[in-house]
Amino acid sequence: MSHQTDANAPRITIEAFGPRVRATFNGATVADSTRALVLRERGYPPRIYFPPGDVDMGLLRPTRHTTHCPHKGDAAYWTLRVGDREVENAAWSYPHPIDDVAAIAGHLSFVDAVAVDPVPA
Repeated sequence: MSHQTDANAPRITIEAFGPRVRATFNGATVADSTRALVLRERGYPPRIYFPPGDVDMGLLRPTRHTTHCPHKGDAAYWTLRVGDREVENAAWSYPHPIDDVAAIAGHLSFVDAVAVDPVPA
């Protein structure tokens, strides 16, 4: 009998998330997708990643902020502005992630200030 423990589980898993998910901020839809991915990384809450074609990029402005994750690669960030509300570095993406997480290349995820919720069928 084999028991898989958290220590033996993959550090990161990526799966399709759906059937549909929407990101909203200050009353506006920022992203809406039937092609989103959920990334689960040991020790962190799950994160939804939206394909760039499903994100209203007109609401985002690139920033100079970058980070490096040894398990995903280098991340680029965007500031989100809707109406009179703005969140700096509200979205991030891994343009060229490491091979193990290549599925999220170019996809965007959002900080908790942006509501990300499944859309009922």
